[in-house]
Amino acid sequence: MSVVEVKSAGVRSVPRAPGAMPLLGHALKLWRDPFGFLVSLRRHGELVRIDLGTMPLFVATSPELVHEIYVGKARSFEKGRFFDRLRPLAGNGLANSDGEVHRRHRRLMQPMFSKDRIAGYSEAMSRTAGALVDAWEPGQEIDVEKEVASLSVETLAATMFSTDIGQPAVEAVREHLPVLLENLLIRAASPKFLDRVPIRANRDFDAATATLRRVIDEVVASARRTGRTDRGDLLSLLLAAQDEESGQGLTDTEVRDELSTILFAGVETTTATLAWALYELATHPEVEERIVAEIREVVGDRPVTIADVPRLAGIRRVLDEVMRLHGVTLLMRRTTEPVELGGTLLPAGTEVAFSLYAIHRDPGLYAEPDRFDPDRWLPERQKAAGIGRKAYMPFGAGNRKCIGDAFAWTEATIVIATVLARWRLVPVPGHTPKEAVSAVAHADRIPVTVLPRTD
Repeated sequence: MSVVEVKSAGVRSVPRAPGAMPLLGHALKLWRDPFGFLVSLRRHGELVRIDLGTMPLFVATSPELVHEIYVGKARSFEKGRFFDRLRPLAGNGLANSDGEVHRRHRRLMQPMFSKDRIAGYSEAMSRTAGALVDAWEPGQEIDVEKEVASLSVETLAATMFSTDIGQPAVEAVREHLPVLLENLLIRAASPKFLDRVPIRANRDFDAATATLRRVIDEVVASARRTGRTDRGDLLSLLLAAQDEESGQGLTDTEVRDELSTILFAGVETTTATLAWALYELATHPEVEERIVAEIREVVGDRPVTIADVPRLAGIRRVLDEVMRLHGVTLLMRRTTEPVELGGTLLPAGTEVAFSLYAIHRDPGLYAEPDRFDPDRWLPERQKAAGIGRKAYMPFGAGNRKCIGDAFAWTEATIVIATVLARWRLVPVPGHTPKEAVSAVAHADRIPVTVLPRTD
């Protein structure tokens, strides 16, 4: 391991991860084993340098430093390279924007994710989950990852578009979003000149991005022409939103960018979380048994409602544990001014990264970090282990915390309760799901046989 001096008055030197190659830096190690490589960085220090091509990237490996980036020194950072590379897909939506644009859009969109709005959305969540389990047949073999991906798209469609006007966007998302998710992280971490290499992955990514943007543009323009501003769906609310401070609404391009952001974030995170949760429960029957008993007691034989969600505490612990184990792979920020981080003064324009996936598997924070143990989230065990909010940040923190976190928790809880009340999922022998590279660590595939649940 070498030591790298940060120019412009470093307070101390920053260790550099071993294994860099000429021109590529650590990019090849990140491509080959992103999860193992990111987890390994903590061994070299609290702040570690890696190189993506010829670009230095400083990786924060402790929750304390990540909390400084998110909250304590948030004003000294803007969105970094990862989000620059996301811009062809999500434009300047909430995930990508900075400064006043971000604050204004956040003010406009926050009411769309209020407690009352989510209560309304929960009816669509319960309907789509019910339709999913009604379609299965006893003994049928399904791929959980594909089933919940389709469910996530249908749920977002039902809450974003109240009529068939949004159906072209739904079909485009169903077809093209998997292509984007498969290639996004690698593309973001790769030297930009590789974008121009005429390989199939690049052609597919560019074509999928262009198609999605065009279709959503057409949906927004059509909705604007027909004056659909009172339907209660997200599209209508975005079109009708007015900022109280400026009196301005969103342009069609801004509406498109926010819809693209919601589609990308909503489908990716919810799909991965639900698929892993159902798999972990299927392979831990003692946990599943307790969860099913909780569902029977709280819900009974009726559809799951918003009122049930806070009472399904066992499901919440399962979701917490799944998001700890299979969280966000890599995020980046860029300093806007000189900022001290971990004893090192980083100059303006420095790219900084962190992996929630790696932090949530730190053995210094979590006992047996690779083991699925939802009971670690029982209040008494959390207190004994000293697990605080700085050590667990599945949706981020501060003013950058995901605006849709309550939406995601609600949907995932309703879906799990709906599925487990009706069906037992039995993993098909011969395949152990593997973590696939994407913005979050989703499963490659999870083949199971569905069997009716009997008391």
